[in-house]
Amino acid sequence: MRMKYTIFATLVIFLVLVINPDSKAVSLRKINEVRNKGVLDSGDFEIIDNFVAQAVRELVKTRDFTSIANARAVILSSASSSTESAAAQYAEQFFESANKYIAKALEQAEMLTPEDRKFKAILNLLILVDNLQDVRLADLAIGMLNNGNTAIRYWAVHSVTNPAIIEQLNSTNPANLTLASEIAGRLEELVDDASPEMIALMAQFAAEVKIPQGEDLLLKIADMRISKYADWTVDYELLDATILKLLYGKLSSAKVKKSLPATSRDGAAVARRFGQLYSYAMQRYIKDINGGDFLSVTEKRQLASVLVEVEKNCIGRLLRPQSTIRRAVEKGDVKSLLKEHSRLFGDETGPGKLALKLKFDYGETPNGNKRTAPLALPDRPKN
Repeated sequence: MRMKYTIFATLVIFLVLVINPDSKAVSLRKINEVRNKGVLDSGDFEIIDNFVAQAVRELVKTRDFTSIANARAVILSSASSSTESAAAQYAEQFFESANKYIAKALEQAEMLTPEDRKFKAILNLLILVDNLQDVRLADLAIGMLNNGNTAIRYWAVHSVTNPAIIEQLNSTNPANLTLASEIAGRLEELVDDASPEMIALMAQFAAEVKIPQGEDLLLKIADMRISKYADWTVDYELLDATILKLLYGKLSSAKVKKSLPATSRDGAAVARRFGQLYSYAMQRYIKDINGGDFLSVTEKRQLASVLVEVEKNCIGRLLRPQSTIRRAVEKGDVKSLLKEHSRLFGDETGPGKLALKLKFDYGETPNGNKRTAPLALPDRPKN
């Protein structure tokens, strides 16, 4: 497997949050008094502001992992009011202060030396933004989406795509819808060079956010994976099970409603990507077991999982329940896989079951005719 495991090593170190939130450096007495009040005044707002400023400074200057987790946990434990009547007042001031002081801390972190200290400070601030789960802090993460460090880019993506953020973006608030469009556009710029871990986050966001740009992002992700299959640079094939199921979700919504879903502008475009991506995955597997023998054990296992999982959870629901692909994979039956490929996707004699069911084609041939079958996967380059 050619995944970049360095990201996960970072996650293991920095995501340890099961820590006692009683930091010795930041007092919780005054902020807890404010959190328990029913109505806040200007003095309370000042206490909130001072608390956030001090807590963020503590997070940046702390070096060891336990104290970092402590500092972060202190902020998270004080992010909301304990009383319903003051909740809105408290949140407005808290997140206004958080935006101000985290932004300032990120600027200061950029100037830190050595590089390792700078990296840890920025990373911990982004993890804090992610854990706070509020769209009012989204701009802080958006500003880090093009950072040169892979782990920092990952957390920036995670911060704007986590489920709590998606839920807020899907509200009827016009500002949030505008922000959702901005995030989708910025993520689209990252697709070609993103790691599989980031692509998985982007794809989930694209499928769940209720704006047309979300579908554009999902289609671009599918096109990127299709292109990687075509030029034999694809890695971590298991990712395609996720992408295919998300594409299927769009198709399933249209099928249930007997019309395109509200956020879908071109159901045929979604179906075309689903068919071509699944076809390439199957063709790659067939070429390997039909004398190619170029996949590693892990790659072959992942690709087999994609074929079987998508057959069960997507093909079996779009058409009818079946296990043809699973049985062929278990037996290494090339002939059955080729036959099923033609049945599902079509060939030179006519369209397959998917195209007939979903009413789409695979684009145009050079002479302008409609393609009745997906593109054939080129032979693997000799080098």
